[in-house]
Amino acid sequence: MDEKIIDKTIYFLGIGGIGMSALARYFLQAGNHIYGYDLTPSDITARLEELGATIHYEENVEFIPEQVDFVVYTPAVPKTHQEYVYFEKNNIPIYKRSAVLGMISSHLPTIGVAGTHGKTTTTSMITTILHDDHPLLAFIGGIAKNFNANVVIDDHAEMMVVEADEFDRSFLTLHPEVGVITSMDADHLDIYGEKEKLVESFQLYASQVRRAVVVHEKIADQIQHSRKVVYGLDSSCDYYATDIQLCPNSADFVLHHGDEVYPVHLSVSGTYNVLNAVAAFAAVNEYAKGRNNQQEQQLWATKLSGFNGVKRRFDYRIEHPDFVYIDDYAHHPEELRAFITAVRKVYAGKHICGIFQPHLYSRTRDFASQFAEVLSMLDTVILLDIYPARELPIPGITSRYLLDMIQNDNKYLLTTDEVIPFVEKHKPEVLLTMGAGNIDRLVPKIEEAMRN
Repeated sequence: MDEKIIDKTIYFLGIGGIGMSALARYFLQAGNHIYGYDLTPSDITARLEELGATIHYEENVEFIPEQVDFVVYTPAVPKTHQEYVYFEKNNIPIYKRSAVLGMISSHLPTIGVAGTHGKTTTTSMITTILHDDHPLLAFIGGIAKNFNANVVIDDHAEMMVVEADEFDRSFLTLHPEVGVITSMDADHLDIYGEKEKLVESFQLYASQVRRAVVVHEKIADQIQHSRKVVYGLDSSCDYYATDIQLCPNSADFVLHHGDEVYPVHLSVSGTYNVLNAVAAFAAVNEYAKGRNNQQEQQLWATKLSGFNGVKRRFDYRIEHPDFVYIDDYAHHPEELRAFITAVRKVYAGKHICGIFQPHLYSRTRDFASQFAEVLSMLDTVILLDIYPARELPIPGITSRYLLDMIQNDNKYLLTTDEVIPFVEKHKPEVLLTMGAGNIDRLVPKIEEAMRN
């Protein structure tokens, strides 16, 4: 694949995915003809169609154009898919999304953000810091509110910021100048088998980083690199935060680096977002090493206050004195723990009801006890059926199985149709929706019902 891809016909299998749609927008803007398949229409696919992409939602080779130069696919689409089989039989080049991302990044100095949690927000923060002053290309694993998009494409980009996804070892296609690793909790065990293999993969990623690896203090001893920079809350870190004050919709803290001290105001809450901000500042500072100065560092700290958050990341939908509704993408036990803990701190003493949609049968099976422990922190727990994504059912692994493990008298298994009547009837003081499946389709309906 060449650096300059113009006037080509490119086909996307799974075009509605957050990473796939970002690549589709990139190639659209470069002047290519974009076609694609996805399982269901969404706001993302609607936007792509507005921009000129041709998309269909039925597994049918008849919708494929006569001439296709190459195909981009996501591993979420099985290789038994009719259209995938068609492309293979006709010897049309097929590339994984991660391989294409690696190709694009090979032509630009890159900051890559990896981690089992926190990478989307950290990537968005880095992009917000750099955007006005550095023409860049950014691929973000969520819809950054500052840009209302999951991709930022500046003319004559001089650098790239990219979310480095550990799923399917995708991040090993990247060789960034600066790499960030926010966390390495066990996840994607359907791919890795055991946590040790996951950690090995993160170490491989770190070994491909050319200049500096920015690592959270909790995992610093597990990553080796000639230039390892540690961030966290402890004063022994190279970059750290103190004096953290959490409020609804905001957080204030003091950022330290050496003898330099910078007050920071964030428009998002949660200690984990404070840590994401410290990681973002550290990544930008390490990238600019030798060219940066204290005045510029102060500007970066100030720019963090302009970060407006990411959709479905501690995302306030309703904020009234008597009712608060927050939506979050959390789908791993540690993400849920961080989110629920942050909500508890901000709304101490309030009755908190959480609606959770488990994502993947294998993840539910592998972390059932951890999920049960964390969800028991809620005052009321509502479970939806497991969202299967790319998986077939596993016997015995259901939301009922998980519900029975939760230590909470106020626990319910509901259908999506039952959720809104339940919430309207019980109206908790704080309502949370959590999960990475199609629970996002329910969010605007809940918001509309509760506003009315």
